[in-house]
Amino acid sequence: MSPITKGRAKVKPASSAEVGERTSALSMALLTGAAELEPAMVDRARRAVDKAGERGGIAGDHTVVALAGATGSGKSSLFNALVGADIATIGARRPTTALPSAAVWGDADASQLLDWLGVATRHVVDDTAAADEEGSGGSVGALDGLVLLDLPDFDSREVAHRVEAERILELVDVFVWVTDPQKYADARLHDDFVALLSQHGAVTLAVLNQCDRLSPAGLKAVVSDLGALLEADGVTKATVLPTSAVTGEGLDTLRQRLANAVAGHAASRQRLRSDLVVAASSLRRGIADTEPDVGRLDRAALDTALARSAGVPIVLDAVARDYRREAFAHTGWLFARWTKGFAADPLRRLRLDRTGGRPPIPVDIEGADVRAVLGRSSIPTPTAATASAVDLATRSFVRDASDGLPVRWRQSVEDAVEGGDGGLADALDQAMLTTSLRARRPIWWLVVNIVQWVLGLIAVAGLVWLAVLWVVGLLGVPRPETPSVGILPVPSLMLLGGVLLGLGLGLVSRWWARIGARRRRAVVGRRLTESVAAVADERILIPVDEVLARHRETRQHLDIAAR
Repeated sequence: MSPITKGRAKVKPASSAEVGERTSALSMALLTGAAELEPAMVDRARRAVDKAGERGGIAGDHTVVALAGATGSGKSSLFNALVGADIATIGARRPTTALPSAAVWGDADASQLLDWLGVATRHVVDDTAAADEEGSGGSVGALDGLVLLDLPDFDSREVAHRVEAERILELVDVFVWVTDPQKYADARLHDDFVALLSQHGAVTLAVLNQCDRLSPAGLKAVVSDLGALLEADGVTKATVLPTSAVTGEGLDTLRQRLANAVAGHAASRQRLRSDLVVAASSLRRGIADTEPDVGRLDRAALDTALARSAGVPIVLDAVARDYRREAFAHTGWLFARWTKGFAADPLRRLRLDRTGGRPPIPVDIEGADVRAVLGRSSIPTPTAATASAVDLATRSFVRDASDGLPVRWRQSVEDAVEGGDGGLADALDQAMLTTSLRARRPIWWLVVNIVQWVLGLIAVAGLVWLAVLWVVGLLGVPRPETPSVGILPVPSLMLLGGVLLGLGLGLVSRWWARIGARRRRAVVGRRLTESVAAVADERILIPVDEVLARHRETRQHLDIAAR
């Protein structure tokens, strides 16, 4: 597992490319789904992304190790022992450490890194002096690039000290939890720090300081107990390193563990990767594994309710009446067509007397009908029952579309639909206005119209002929011989034939017009259905699908960041 914990020579590698890929994926996940994710987790993820970007832009290849622990654990003594100089202040009065101190090994400039960490107290370790003190420069040389921090006590009674310790712990690469035989089971250490950062096991080391105060048997028991507590905190295969700043016990091993971390030059990337994985995994719990496909959902009830709300049945009735009215005007008995004027134009009454396209708004609106000025139809307002049916159908569709999603995402789906509800009625009305309700006149209208005119002219000619014969008789002028067919004179036959055949043809045309009206109703019904479906797509399905698409993209990005 961890090279820090196990003492292996190298940290599990985490390349810059991998960290960059995870950072980009987590950033995209926040971009697409932050509004529907847990705010606290979103803030944590944003900090992880910001940290990865900022740390990646800092020059140098340093490894930052923080000595963190409770009051009296001996962090500062351990820090001085590792550095080989009295850098950190040690005293009996607590708290002693108010601000973090840094010790830097190697010639590389760590100023930019320490400025980013916000650490003002800095000490560059003299390699030669350290080597002389150790008697061998091997371990010291292996620490080149190490930045060791002595943090304030995280359980200090001074709030500012605790805040500063927590701030630094979010930025460092390696945690060294320093405890002592008296406080190794402290709840604040385990619950508020070790457990929360347990997924960073690859960059975690536990140190039991002041081991010189225990007997060999007592030390073995405490080390075993502390290891069990770390395992319970979630640190996998945790090991505990006993040390003593007084006797020097365990310091060589601790230096070697730190040297292992520095030698790999990967602890910083490992910490960044762990932060990104933890943040992405936390956010992933707020995402479902799948989402419904809007295109496959049953929308029949929704379209039906919207069609009734838009007044489609009323419009179709008007279309059928308009067809019969126009058919009568072109195929009815010639001498009865004038009665058409007594019947109101059904489409004009609804302000739908156009073949399609947005109706123009009159320039001079003084005295004009308000609905005409606003470009609205006169279709009756939906009843309360119709409005309730639309609401019920919409809620049912939204419920199906958000089935299986977390609560925040379900609410987002509902909000996406409700956000466009104010314009739904207007959109449906405009769909009725812009849908063509008429079609090209049927050919049979023209044929019947010609026949009706011929029959009408024949009847008129016969009537005129008979009138002339009657006037001739009144004047006593000799009447010309009138041709006949059988017993019927030709003028009478023309009049009677023209009238009777015209009336008969009109009745047949009236019957045929009813069939044509049903066909026209079906054709226009399909057009209106498509128009209503387009409104449903624009106002309901597309907003819902956009939320589901964001959910899917967020899940995909988080899976990349957390894998």
